[in-house]
Amino acid sequence: MSDLALGSRTGRFVIAAAVLGSGMALLDGTVVNVALVRIGEELGAGMSDLQWITNGYLLALASLILLGGSLGDRFGRRRVFVIGVTWFTLASAACGVAHSPGQLVVARVLQGVGGALLTPGSLAMIQSSFRPGDRGKAIGAWSGLGGIASAAGPFVGGWLVQYASWRWAFLVNVPLGIATVWIAQLHVPETRDERADHHFDVLGAVLATLALGVTTFALIQHEALGVAATIGVLALGLAVGAAFVVVEQRRPHPMVQPSLFASRQFSAANAMTLLVYAALGAVFFFLTLQLQTVLGYGPMLAGMASLPVTILMLFLASRGGELASRIGPRLPMTLGPVVCGVGTVLLAGVGSGSSYWLGVLPGITVFGLGLVLLVAPLTATVLAAAPDRYAGVASGVNNAVARAGSLLAVAALPAAVGLSGTDYADPRAFSSAYRAAMLLCAVLLVAGGIVSWLLIRNPVAAPAEPARRPAPAQEGPAGAQVAGPAGRHTRPVQSGWSCAGSEGCPGTSHRHDDLASTHRP
Repeated sequence: MSDLALGSRTGRFVIAAAVLGSGMALLDGTVVNVALVRIGEELGAGMSDLQWITNGYLLALASLILLGGSLGDRFGRRRVFVIGVTWFTLASAACGVAHSPGQLVVARVLQGVGGALLTPGSLAMIQSSFRPGDRGKAIGAWSGLGGIASAAGPFVGGWLVQYASWRWAFLVNVPLGIATVWIAQLHVPETRDERADHHFDVLGAVLATLALGVTTFALIQHEALGVAATIGVLALGLAVGAAFVVVEQRRPHPMVQPSLFASRQFSAANAMTLLVYAALGAVFFFLTLQLQTVLGYGPMLAGMASLPVTILMLFLASRGGELASRIGPRLPMTLGPVVCGVGTVLLAGVGSGSSYWLGVLPGITVFGLGLVLLVAPLTATVLAAAPDRYAGVASGVNNAVARAGSLLAVAALPAAVGLSGTDYADPRAFSSAYRAAMLLCAVLLVAGGIVSWLLIRNPVAAPAEPARRPAPAQEGPAGAQVAGPAGRHTRPVQSGWSCAGSEGCPGTSHRHDDLASTHRP
């Protein structure tokens, strides 16, 4: 089914289910940052424990989200989405009753497994259900509402942590999960790739998990391992990662089709995602700790500090998607990370004695404006660069890259800026490290903008009815010869789509529906 109208009753239910499901995962990811200080105090956790509480979830999510996207394409996107929401809800309940750092880390890993099933499905349901002309706006609505859930996480979590318990930051997912499953089962149409095979790339999933897990272990446990052992474990993680790439290229039924990366647009968007989401994950991790440890904010005030991001995403995120549909994704995807970088530099100045209105508000507002520019165009560009039949896999790849970026940044930056042990509770030790970490995040964001400017391309506009034979060049206003671009894709592009010139666009006669057959090794 791909003819659903955005304004229809069923269309609204699809958006509601997708937003509730993905929003639940996003909400949980940001709530945890606000709760970390209280978790550390109650469970007696050190800095490495807090990193694992954050990264245990990200590790499972980043490792298995590719498999989650493939399962949705093969066995039904709604079915896998509902299984993921159910799994995530049960794991959230386990987080809420944990009584030691180890128990909480295990429950967070299980949460990540559920997130890997539901996250790609939420977007793939939109991509495969709505008619092409409504996809850009639908993705914009999903990005905006999902962004609100992510940004509202610190606010909601802060209130729960301060006035109830950090445990309710996880238990709140139980009613949300029940509502999501009810809506999806009753109102969301099932879609799948009818041409997909039913093989599972278990080896690929294992190698991806090992590569990220070993690398993360080396970065977080570097102090206990020592320099030589840390270098050795890092080398092992990189070797396993290289083995994953080789295996995926040679397997007949890989978790992700290597041919997807033949599109420069797809590869560039994911490279930008890695840089930008590494910075985003680290910014919120460090900012919430800085506000509580150094400025003395309670969880409630620390959560409310990011309220401008929530407001901006609420009112402007869909506009960002519409803007990219009109002018193309290249400029928004370039300016968005740079604007976020400017906001991060402003936030780097937040320290002891800073007021919210002059210290935090300017930076968080500029940061939010950057997110408004980049989120919807990035999502639409990734999906537009892949054929419709690989919607779940494409979404899974991009989500895996985003989570891996956050995972590695949260694992590496504390060590890079000299944080260890219980430094997160020492205002003097944490404050100096915080500034260095935020400046490094700003560098990553600007690098993401540079990648977009150099490699992302806008759709090529052209008349719907091509001439039967080449027309002679026409004279411009000043007598200059004007000719159309030779050898470029010239079919009209639906709103919300983008392509990389002659590589072709989904939704046109040049769409690469046969990528697997023409490029598979």
